[in-house]
Amino acid sequence: MFIQTEATPNPATLKFIPGRVVVEGTPVEFSSREAAGRSPLAEKLFDVPGVTGVFYGSDFITVTKASGEWQQLKPAILGAIMEHYMSGGPLLADGTATSDVDLDDEDEFFDEADAETVDMIKDLIETRVRPAVANDGGDITFRGFKDGIVYLNMKGACSGCPSSTATLQHGIQNLLKHFVPDVVEVRPM
Repeated sequence: MFIQTEATPNPATLKFIPGRVVVEGTPVEFSSREAAGRSPLAEKLFDVPGVTGVFYGSDFITVTKASGEWQQLKPAILGAIMEHYMSGGPLLADGTATSDVDLDDEDEFFDEADAETVDMIKDLIETRVRPAVANDGGDITFRGFKDGIVYLNMKGACSGCPSSTATLQHGIQNLLKHFVPDVVEVRPM
């Protein structure tokens, strides 16, 4: 098995590409050791000293570190990923790959009068923003819309990335303002 690695715009996050589907459907993020309890692979990755986050995309895994150098961390991370795939074990022990999205949908907020606008915003995020963000090892989801402000949740490599503010304010905000005149600002949640 050959696992490629790619740098992301976030220097604290590295993208690992195992050459196969990682998660079908909705990306899954683990931002703590406790959250990783439902994924045997994420638990192993959190055992690597310095690892503070794990994110599963469609065909990649991003790992975020708080300390240590990638040169020292990479062999242990690559070993854990390879061991997991060679064992044939499940990615998620409880089989709930969609629970993060269900939680996201439950927490969405917007006025029913803005439903048409929100549908346009979600469509633009889904078709134009998420694919680009996934290339950088992350994901972005709609959280809410109020008073012309779009609230988004950034995950994976995008969470805590130094360039995420620029991405939000210059890229995504400009795109949404262009296509949806009701949008005045975009903010992270």
